Amino acid sequence: MARKYSKKASEKVEKTMHEFKRGRLKSGRSGKTVTSRKQAVAIGLSQARKSGAKVPNKK
Repeated sequence: MARKYSKKASEKVEKTMHEFKRGRLKSGRSGKTVTSRKQAVAIGLSQARKSGAKVPNKK
């Protein structure tokens, strides 16, 4: 079975989660600190999409 997310995408999410846990992850537009775990994952996936990693499209 083919992978849904590429290894590169996993690395991006891992990096953003690390920043989130340290309290250093900021929201893009407003610049506020991210407090939601789901939002942190969404930011990581968004960054992975922009870099061209294999990530399914948003619903």
